[in-house]
Amino acid sequence: MDMDFDAVYFEPEALNYRLGKILHNKYAALPWIKIKSHNCIPELSSAGNKEFARLKRHLIIGVRKTHKYTENHKVSDWLVPYTSSGCRAMCLYCYLVCSYNKCSYLRLFVNREQMMGNLLKADAAAPTPQTFEIGSNSDLVLENTITGNLEWTIERFAREGRGYLTFPTKFDMVEPLLDINHGGKTIFRMSFNPSEIIRRVELGTSPLDGRIRALNSIAEAGYPVGMLIAPVILLPGWKEMYAGLIERLADTLCDRVKNRGFIEIILMTYSYVQNAINAEAFPGAAPIFDREQMTGRGQGKYCYRADLRAEAEEFLRMKLRQNLGNMKILYIC
Repeated sequence: MDMDFDAVYFEPEALNYRLGKILHNKYAALPWIKIKSHNCIPELSSAGNKEFARLKRHLIIGVRKTHKYTENHKVSDWLVPYTSSGCRAMCLYCYLVCSYNKCSYLRLFVNREQMMGNLLKADAAAPTPQTFEIGSNSDLVLENTITGNLEWTIERFAREGRGYLTFPTKFDMVEPLLDINHGGKTIFRMSFNPSEIIRRVELGTSPLDGRIRALNSIAEAGYPVGMLIAPVILLPGWKEMYAGLIERLADTLCDRVKNRGFIEIILMTYSYVQNAINAEAFPGAAPIFDREQMTGRGQGKYCYRADLRAEAEEFLRMKLRQNLGNMKILYIC
């Protein structure tokens, strides 16, 4: 994958950390621009919506100062701020855009030892083993191609952790994870969508075939695994597209995935912010927002009407029961 960057914006304090020094050497040929805070870069935040794709070519390096965990009651117990936020990809529905607006570019945080220390303390103090979601703010498989943080994290938690780590991904660059000691304590989750949606909507992510191969490889390496069908987007012909996806997964996923894995299903939520950016930055992109299908959900967000959500849930449950009946559906939301 092309991971070239145009420039690096950095907090000077980041160069006091080992990873900061490594990144400084790795990208020494690029312009390095000092900033006071990774959360406030006026020349980037003031850019127009049409500059969205250009902003994604900047790399931001800083020190994470917010370490508050948020309770979660789906596949994990806690959402944990970790080693990155934002992403290099440009999915048209990106949930991170709701938080960061057009500044959803990739930010790397170099104080990983501090973050892991906090996580291990929380893990040890919990009355029962907990599951920690470390990938809710970024895609850690993508980040790992730059930092190597994922191998470091998985191996250290295997040695010292008591519960589980988990993260989702839309990328297939999993080779560095296959031969390390994970101790069965990291739950790997791959996100799937029909090939047409990946191509037209999930811009800059790995293709469907690559994602399938990656999940099979991870499962054969002994990791606990799950898959997300997410977000479900009700484009014209959606039933045929998602039926085809589920049948393809049934034909190509290995037995370890089909017999031991689980499924999460999330229907798309969209926002005013995403619609404004997409209209200017990607004027020819797939029209994923349909006013007739969607209704307000508060805070400037849209979701599918209740009748359409019910229809989609019934259809997906039926197709999954027919083709992947051994895989438990954890939730549909």
